[in-house]
Amino acid sequence: MKIPVVDKTKKEVSKKELPTQFDEPVRNDLIYRAVMTIQANDRQPYGSDPEAGMKVSAKLSRRRRNYRGSYGQGMARTPRKVISRRGTRFNFTGALAPNTVGGRRAHAPKADRIWDKKLNTKERKKAVCSALAATVDKDIVTKRGHLLPKEFPFILSNDIESIAKTKDVIELLFALGFKDELDRTKEKIKRAGKGKNRSRPYKVKKSVLFVVSKKCALHKAAANVSGVDIVTPDHLSAELLAPGANPGRLTLYTEAAIDAISKQFNY
Repeated sequence: MKIPVVDKTKKEVSKKELPTQFDEPVRNDLIYRAVMTIQANDRQPYGSDPEAGMKVSAKLSRRRRNYRGSYGQGMARTPRKVISRRGTRFNFTGALAPNTVGGRRAHAPKADRIWDKKLNTKERKKAVCSALAATVDKDIVTKRGHLLPKEFPFILSNDIESIAKTKDVIELLFALGFKDELDRTKEKIKRAGKGKNRSRPYKVKKSVLFVVSKKCALHKAAANVSGVDIVTPDHLSAELLAPGANPGRLTLYTEAAIDAISKQFNY
């Protein structure tokens, strides 16, 4: 499959044959497994204090002649702590048990739980190649919600990697026909859950992914554009190419990056 190579002004300078990695069938099941594995391995283990809800003396004797007990009082077996007493008469309140106020959780999360998952090397590479193939399929990319110019897909010339200013990156994307796409990702979406209180109130939509051949000036220049990511071929993953396990992310490759991909993902 040959696709055009364009410069900064969207002028076609040549055509390039895509390597076999882009001919893979799009396997949603493999992509899903690869993305879930990455996300599981990125999870931070968490758990409650093993003593949480149990730091109280709530022993209540059931024996007949123990003065601090429930024998003959018509009381349920719920553990109780003493609130006050007068002589041998006690005022109790439920404590310690999961069904009481301030009691322990019945099945609290354990900090020693292992969240890691494993994935075969060939399976991971095949998932990445499957996600790569989806990025050059206009129908799949459009279905994912990206707004594309009619000339898509195309490859960028290598001089793109020398762009050093954010405003130049935005001008480049406008020139390539992605103005509507950038406007789409500027809209802020307020998170629905508790994350609003945890320093992440807004969700950011995923936009263009630049794949470049090496660490270059474009890495810093593209960092401040909303929804835009930039990566080298050796750091490509199913999660970057298919965020949320949904294949078809809008991806722009440079010529040198295509050559690197042809050597990187052989299995």
